[in-house]
Amino acid sequence: MKEPARILVVGGGYVGMYTALRLQRKLKRELRHGEAQVIVVDPEPYMTYQPFLPEAAAGSISPRHVVVPLRRVLPDCTVVIGEATAIHHGKRTATVRTLATEEEGTGTVDIHYDELVLAPGSVSRALPVPGLAEFGIGFKTVEEAIGLRNHVLEQLDIASSTRDPDVRDAALTFVFVGGGYAGVEALGELEDMARYAVRYYHNIAPEDLKWILVEATDRILPEVGEEMGKYAVRELRGRNIDVRLETRLDSCVDRIAALSDGSRFPTRTLVWTAGVKPHPILAATDLPLNERGRLKCTAALQVDGAEHAWSAGDAASVPDLTADRPGTECAPNAQHAVRQAKVLAENVAAALAGQPLTDYEHKYAGSVASLGLHRGVAHVYGRKLKGYPAWFMHRVYHLSRVPTFNRKARVLAEWILSGLFKREIVSLGSLENPRAEFKLAADTGRHPGAS
Repeated sequence: MKEPARILVVGGGYVGMYTALRLQRKLKRELRHGEAQVIVVDPEPYMTYQPFLPEAAAGSISPRHVVVPLRRVLPDCTVVIGEATAIHHGKRTATVRTLATEEEGTGTVDIHYDELVLAPGSVSRALPVPGLAEFGIGFKTVEEAIGLRNHVLEQLDIASSTRDPDVRDAALTFVFVGGGYAGVEALGELEDMARYAVRYYHNIAPEDLKWILVEATDRILPEVGEEMGKYAVRELRGRNIDVRLETRLDSCVDRIAALSDGSRFPTRTLVWTAGVKPHPILAATDLPLNERGRLKCTAALQVDGAEHAWSAGDAASVPDLTADRPGTECAPNAQHAVRQAKVLAENVAAALAGQPLTDYEHKYAGSVASLGLHRGVAHVYGRKLKGYPAWFMHRVYHLSRVPTFNRKARVLAEWILSGLFKREIVSLGSLENPRAEFKLAADTGRHPGAS
């Protein structure tokens, strides 16, 4: 009996999940008859729709509706919860560490494949800033988003109950480093939430909160264009948010944010969103990388010079065929990633059938960004929008892009309910340490004399 064609998809994010979803449809008959097999490997059992992380942090969307369960949307694929630690494409083998191998103490397992789709995405790029590793907070996963929400609300509780003015000032100072989508949208949503929450604190006023955005370049939100970027700065500053351009974070030792302009801010909240870098698995392969550590790919999304290897999204350097200037690459964003995944899946299926491949070609449509509730900026198909229309477009666009009708309906229902009722301002920080209460009880039980 002929062995099934085995397609290994490393990564369950935008590219990984959408590629597997498309392959599941294209190869439906082959998968049902055992002629093909699609294996998806990812450390998490879900795909995170990252544009909704700021709203999840602000409480506008439930965290479970920001993620899409891989097993539910990929019933005809084999989902392996684990992490690829090395790729030996010459041998068509991926070395994977799973929860089971850790429990068994066997270390790793090798997965053999015929076609490889390498789509691990990117990871936060943390610079060697003193104190950053100890006190910085990331904003790339749903766990980080919810942890940040709980943290901000806890700072309000600390500020409300302390009698030490230094502790209070540090608790009410929030520093965000990075003026891209993640930093600006997270700051905008959380500032909105905190300003609403302080109405329930008898001794904190909105003007007591100090929000600082630090950006190393001379503009924020470069994707929406210079004019809309300047508008976003004016909008944020109009809300008493301190936007510091051409400024870097030099240190955050002892919870003091020291900036390159000489400013020093004692703070208990430092959010780092200053860019991403390629996933470390790319360096653990025998595939060609460019100078920035991304996979060199052709317009057909094949890894250049490596047959049977494919990539797209953050991990891939893909030529932009619509650009006026030769040598331009597609921007590593969600708009390209979702469209590339469709072409990638079509090409993998075509390669298996011995059919010609299709080049990826998409002219960038523009960008939308939220600056908090009912505020936003957009530059789409040459049209510039700001304020409520841009915010509304932001919601409509991302609602149309979030995978599955189930998620669309739940997100829409939550938006409607949040418009009818008051915000939730409860911190559930104890969720991050669910065994703390029981551990305390158990320790007290061992020492009955303790009070």
